[in-house]
This record gives sequence, C-alpha cells and structure tokens, in this order.
Amino acid sequence: MKLVIFDVDGTLVDSQHAIVAAMSEAYLQHGLPAPTREAVRAIVGLSVAEAVAELSAEASDHPLEALGEAFKSSFMDRRRRSPDAMPLYPGALEIIEALAARENVLLGLATGNSRRGVAHFLDRYGLHGRFVTRQTADDAPSKPHPAMVLQAAAEAGVAPQDAAMIGDTTFDMEMARAAGARAIGVSWGYHPRDRLLAAGAETILDSFEELPGVLGLLNVEAA
Repeated sequence: MKLVIFDVDGTLVDSQHAIVAAMSEAYLQHGLPAPTREAVRAIVGLSVAEAVAELSAEASDHPLEALGEAFKSSFMDRRRRSPDAMPLYPGALEIIEALAARENVLLGLATGNSRRGVAHFLDRYGLHGRFVTRQTADDAPSKPHPAMVLQAAAEAGVAPQDAAMIGDTTFDMEMARAAGARAIGVSWGYHPRDRLLAAGAETILDSFEELPGVLGLLNVEAA
C-alpha cells in the first residue's frame, strides 16, 4: 500500500489572491506597511504564526499574534463572501478521484491550513471520504518539520518511504525529505521550479496528468 499526500494551497487550490489580500488587510489594520505579493507567496505553506513571524522578521515590535488573528479573520471572510475565488487547479479533482479509486493507493493531506480550513475545503468540493489522513497546522509543527508526513504515514499504516508528498513549496519538499518520503513538486504553485529542485524535489509536475506516471517511475505506486 502506498500513500500520496497532497498540500492544499498552491497545489490543489489556487488561493493566492485571497491570501495576499487578507495578509495585506491584516497589516494595514494595524497601521503597518503591507507585505509585497512576492513576500506573501514565499511564505504560503507555513502555519499562520510562522508566516507572520517570517514576514515581520525585521520588525521586532510587530504584534504577531494580533496580525495572525486579523489575517485569519480576513481570509475566512473572503472565503465566505467569494467561494469561487479560490478554485481547484485544472485536473485536481480528477486526479484525486482516480487515485482514490485504486485499491493500492491511500490519499492524505498535509497543509498549513487549520482543521476548519480543511473541513471547508472538503465540503466545498465534495471530497469527504477521499483522504484517510488530514494533517493541519492544528495537529503538528509548521512545515518543513517532518511531523505532518510522519503522522500521516502512521495513520495510514504505511512506512514513510512508501509515501509521496505532492507540493508547490520548498517547505513541502524539505518536509518530505526530512521524513524519508518521496518529494514531488508542482510547477503551477507559489515557489519556482529551481527552488523546489534545490529543496530536494525529485521531479516537477507540469500537470496533474503526469502524476500517475511519475508515481510509477518512483516506485511509489504498486504496478
């Protein structure tokens, strides 16, 4: 049995515009300069606390906890008001359904989102029952710590080396490598290809259609 673990933001769902806007609003609410789009894209995948700390690394007087709460409030409000503004990437639903139907493959999630955010994702796209393990920022240290992958593998009953992490950031690749899992990057997310490769990605997908073949080549999926 093999385990395929997906990141959410930037891998399955294109949420960058809402994330950037919510982070900008959080900083502006506190009278602080909004971080650039590039800076926010660079921290997508971290837990909120880690993301705000990274964005405020050069300003020790920033109210980190308040900024984090303001971001979460703004993001949830945007998600409620504009549910179609955070669409699935092309092919995401199809690959989830195709892999979930295979007897030798289990699916999981590992995300910097909260449990509530993951529940919304599953509700929004009708994906309850597809993922045997769901690791969130509420359950483990922030990426790139390996805990999410290790916990996912343990819950699924597979060895880490029989798991593959599919993600768009260096945090995903570093987390997978630290856990002893396979690391597969995607080119359509928030970190560029060269950074993913430098962080340990074994290959980079340009579409979800490539994933079954890549899993076979990496011996992640039984023949």
